[in-house]
Amino acid sequence: MASILDEYEDSLHRSASVQQSRASVGIPHSGYVNARLEKETPIFNKQRIDFAPPEKINSLVVSSNQLCMSLGKDTLLRIDLGKPDEPNQVELGRKDEARVYKMFLDHTGSHLLIALNTSECLYLNRSVQKVRALSRWKGHLIESVGWNKFLGSETNTGPILVGTSQGQICEAEISVSEGSLFSTNPDQYFRQVYTLEEESGPAPVCCLEIERGIEGKFFIIATTRKRLFQFVGKVPEGTEQQGFSSIFALHADHLPSFREFPANLGFSEIAFYTPKLRSNPRSFAWMMGNGVLYGTLDYSRPDSILSDERVWVYPSDIDITVNKPISIVLTQFHFLLLLPDRVKAVCTLNGQVVFQDLFLEKFGLLTRMIKDPTVQQIWIHTEKVVFRYHVQRESRDVWKMYMNMNKFDLAKEYCKDRPECLDIVLAKEAEHCFQNKRYLDSAKCYALTQNYFEEIALKFIEAKQEEALMEFLIKKLSNLKPSEKTQTTLLTTWLTELYLNWLGILEGDPSQRNLYLDTREKFRTFLSSPKNKDCLFNNRASIYELLASHGDTEHMVYFAVIMQDYERVVAHHCQHDEYDEALNVLSRHRDEKLFYKFSPVLIQHIPKKVVDAWISMGSRLDARNLIPALVNYSQSASTQQINEAIRYMEFCVYQLEETQQAIHNYLLSLYALCRPDSLLSYLEQAGTNPNRIHYDLKYALRLCAEHGHHHACVHIYKVMELYEEAVDLALQVDVDLAKSCADLPEDDEELRKKLWLKIARHVVQEEKDVKKAMACLSSCALLKIEDVLPFFPDFVTIDHFKEAICNSLEDYNKHIEELKREMEEATQSAKRIREDIQEMRNKYGSVEPQEKCAACDFPLLNRPFYLFLCGHMFHYDCLLQAVFPNLPAYKQAKLEDLQKKLAATSQPSKSHHRPKDADTISLGKGQQSREQIKADIDDIVAAECVYCGELMIRSIDKPFIDPQKYDEEMQSWL
Repeated sequence: MASILDEYEDSLHRSASVQQSRASVGIPHSGYVNARLEKETPIFNKQRIDFAPPEKINSLVVSSNQLCMSLGKDTLLRIDLGKPDEPNQVELGRKDEARVYKMFLDHTGSHLLIALNTSECLYLNRSVQKVRALSRWKGHLIESVGWNKFLGSETNTGPILVGTSQGQICEAEISVSEGSLFSTNPDQYFRQVYTLEEESGPAPVCCLEIERGIEGKFFIIATTRKRLFQFVGKVPEGTEQQGFSSIFALHADHLPSFREFPANLGFSEIAFYTPKLRSNPRSFAWMMGNGVLYGTLDYSRPDSILSDERVWVYPSDIDITVNKPISIVLTQFHFLLLLPDRVKAVCTLNGQVVFQDLFLEKFGLLTRMIKDPTVQQIWIHTEKVVFRYHVQRESRDVWKMYMNMNKFDLAKEYCKDRPECLDIVLAKEAEHCFQNKRYLDSAKCYALTQNYFEEIALKFIEAKQEEALMEFLIKKLSNLKPSEKTQTTLLTTWLTELYLNWLGILEGDPSQRNLYLDTREKFRTFLSSPKNKDCLFNNRASIYELLASHGDTEHMVYFAVIMQDYERVVAHHCQHDEYDEALNVLSRHRDEKLFYKFSPVLIQHIPKKVVDAWISMGSRLDARNLIPALVNYSQSASTQQINEAIRYMEFCVYQLEETQQAIHNYLLSLYALCRPDSLLSYLEQAGTNPNRIHYDLKYALRLCAEHGHHHACVHIYKVMELYEEAVDLALQVDVDLAKSCADLPEDDEELRKKLWLKIARHVVQEEKDVKKAMACLSSCALLKIEDVLPFFPDFVTIDHFKEAICNSLEDYNKHIEELKREMEEATQSAKRIREDIQEMRNKYGSVEPQEKCAACDFPLLNRPFYLFLCGHMFHYDCLLQAVFPNLPAYKQAKLEDLQKKLAATSQPSKSHHRPKDADTISLGKGQQSREQIKADIDDIVAAECVYCGELMIRSIDKPFIDPQKYDEEMQSWL
């Protein structure tokens, strides 16, 4: 184990040195750099709005990117922040001394309520320019509004809650739909539903919030100066439009649950954080006299949704009598307090002040701070200046706080896209788990860090936590890259040794049986993991050595199966005499090479099962490669066992229809050795055509001769067409068999007669049976009595073959008479031929002057011509031109030769001084030769009419256009 660890350290150090060398020349690597390359922007980034109000700002509200501010006494300015260059100014139209007390803007930015200090209330919709008075609201100084986020729309608020300075909670609804747009009262109704009190009596309702939980349950939060009330109740489905009176009615006889603090600011304010638009708030922060109460909202609780409550007490620099806080807003991880001259940001995770922004005196005292929940922007204003805060990457350092609070899952969640921070969290979590003796969890975390491998491994070794060490190595192995082959090999080998050690310890302890089985399953999963397959395969020799050194044959076989090293598996089973298991492995994986290798061993012990396996493999096995195993087996086995070899060979021959000569020869040898009865039937089934026989005839003949199978030898002789040898051997067995052989050479009468003479001689001289000899004469028409007589002894009486001699004489007489008739018929035929010749010499035909050649259609008498009996007439040259291409090649050559000779005889003599007698002789000889040549030419050219003879019949399938000239002819027509 130590050597493996040293090797792994060396590989890691080499990797580290490469990374250091890269860093020295400026090449980036996979390590983490903690130095900040550029200055990070603050979380809360302040921006002064370029706006100079003509009058002092009394109030400012923002929602859904819609900003409304009250200027001076009678002016209202509306700005769509998406179009800041198009502000809209509305006059309130008040002649009295009334001033704006507070303004309230709903979540859609459509409904604006303007509370006046004269206990009156005005309403302005985003889509109109005219402010309307709410007559039903008169006489109430509005302190707070709880908007209905579930039923409200741009034209209708739905049922809303209104809090007054006298502690009254009223329910109201405002509508600017088309039916009520021009009515004098946009407020549909206004009724009191509850009164909030403190110990001294009714108290102003500072804040109202309406939230809906699960299963139709509603939560209403209302605050006074020192108390926070919660009203909980269900509104029946379909009755939401009827308002919240039923919820307050539940608390008519008793106070709802509330939280109370002793100090008093004279007011209070509650803020909520909503992570997504149109979702429920997830956390709250309530600014009151003693500090800030903050926590989360749990909608599954039955009576109170406030959860994880904590109180942040005002520090010493905040004196509620001198510089008390004015407003509060809540973000995901901070709440911001507005003081007269500064803003403080406090982290809700640890209660620490993380940000403080001091404002200059020239801007005046800070008046109010609000947040637009839709775009998460914070607005602050004085009487003459407006500021805006952008919240940027608020969660950037949250992971540190969660990590220091040991909330590692949350810490990892907030730095999952920052690997350098995630590594710090994982290292801290691993160390925390190790200190608390949660070694397996520690190992899992350490494996994901960039800490030095050897330090962590030695840490677990010193703590004697092998199981945790294994977990660490497994996780480390799973995180390695495919290119890190050296580390992968070392970790795989080390893990194998650790598993084997651990299994060896557990196997000897019966009380740890369940743990042993679980560990064994993990080890097998490790060996069969697809990710480790390549590494294990490349280093299988080392794994086999480890398994062998621990004597773990079970896992050696399991590993060999995974590596598809079936040869080792089968060899293992054979060495342990587990032949059935070995055959099962072969049959399951159907590897032909393994069958060839192990069949000689297996067939010695389980021949029937082996042959069954061979048969199930079918044509995938080459039977020629199995013959050595069968030969070795058959030499030492009994006849009953040899039958298994015959069974497989018959399967190959009859089922697979093998044609390999070696297979047929071996089956033939097995038949000759053990099954003589099957031998002859096999030979007969193979047939007598040597070209379609798959066994070696000479080998088969020698084999049958050695074993004395004469019938088989006779059959082979017949196939080899060695009929004399077949008859000679058949006469030693059966005369009838010899007779059947003698009739085989049907085309060779001389040989057939010779074979029958052999049979007759054998019958006469060996068997001395005259009657059987006479039967031979009747069986073969080629034998005569005179052929058989020489074989008889000199003193045999004629009585035995008297009848045969008489029959022979009669046959001779019949033959002589037949010859006489044939001679007379020949004489008569010759006479008729002479008469026909004489008649043909006297036959003639007449030709009219206007007759034309049938080929060229020119007058016939202009040139030499031919007249045929059919009536067709041709010029000599036209007939020659039509006949010549259709003549055989030898006739074409003969015709050309005759034409040359005819031309030579027609040339005049060049000599002028010849004697007269010599010229006469020469002319006579030339004239005679010329006539003979012309007759020969006529025999070839005018043998038959070119239109009526066989020439026309033979040319019926000849194309009109020569195929070789077809393309040329076709082009000529284009």
